[in-house]
Amino acid sequence: MDIDFRVAIVLAPIAIAAGWAVFNIGAAALRQVQNFLNREA
Repeated sequence: MDIDFRVAIVLAPIAIAAGWAVFNIGAAALRQVQNFLNREA
């Protein structure tokens, strides 16, 4: 049962883009949550 690397080649850029988007959105979301919590205190 060999792995078909064509699937990995196609999905790799999509996975990289999704990870980069989650990284950027996650950082902004954490800042927003921290600002909200600091405003409540």
